Amino acid sequence: MRDELKIRLEEFKKLYSVDAPAQGRVAQPPVAFIGEEILDLAVSALLQGENVLLCGGKATGKNILADNLAWLFARPSYNVSFHVNTDSSTLIGTDTFTGGEVRLRDGPIAQAARYGGFCILDEINMAKNDAVAVMHAVLDYRRLIDVPGYDCIPMHPATRFLATMNYGYAGTRELNEALVSRFTVIRMPTLQAHQLRRLLSAGITNGAEENIERCVGLFLDLNEKAVNGEISTHPVDLRGMIAALRLMTDGMRPKDAIAVCITNKCFDEYEFQLVQDVVTTRFG
Repeated sequence: MRDELKIRLEEFKKLYSVDAPAQGRVAQPPVAFIGEEILDLAVSALLQGENVLLCGGKATGKNILADNLAWLFARPSYNVSFHVNTDSSTLIGTDTFTGGEVRLRDGPIAQAARYGGFCILDEINMAKNDAVAVMHAVLDYRRLIDVPGYDCIPMHPATRFLATMNYGYAGTRELNEALVSRFTVIRMPTLQAHQLRRLLSAGITNGAEENIERCVGLFLDLNEKAVNGEISTHPVDLRGMIAALRLMTDGMRPKDAIAVCITNKCFDEYEFQLVQDVVTTRFG
């Protein structure tokens, strides 16, 4: 990260402390994000008060970057994974009966607003219209949540929203212009060999160098075939590759570890055979 950004980041952290109820949500991610240029872009945008949309293909590090940004800014993080049942009450909160009266039990967006948190909106292009509509006043200049029957919740000045989206997944939809206009958009590049090597090496004990190299090569081979339309993106699974490496270090045969974490995720028989052939070239 550039020295100028580091200075401004430290000033931000000194300006905005974290309230006691939210301190437990300031957590260091298990893996550091690898990609200085992208990191600088995201930090610059957030320091200017912008919200950031991270878009790109599978296994490009969108969620890792989002978690690392919350840690770098020393902010509590709140995660929302959008799905068919996510609605406005899921995001803002629901009524609850406490102490003899009805009160609002805060959802993740309301909590982020109160405590200056970084709210990570995962797979935002799977959100229903009802959920997306809630975001408009939160993301623009108004920076408030107007909850019917309750007082408005103003946005803490340190609150930021980090959204992620993949292309072409089942259940996804095009984001409307009103929503996109409220974000700065960063396109996540495909991971390169040296980045994959560092990522896969994190937390792996010494003596696994050969398996790490073979996993890097296998991941790049599978990704190339997915880009060329020869296979789907199912086996291009970075989480699965990390899990396979851990199983290998625990003593499982490399070929078996790759099978249970990568190959067996192909439920189409033709694709299974294609992936199996690629695995054989790397793991015998």
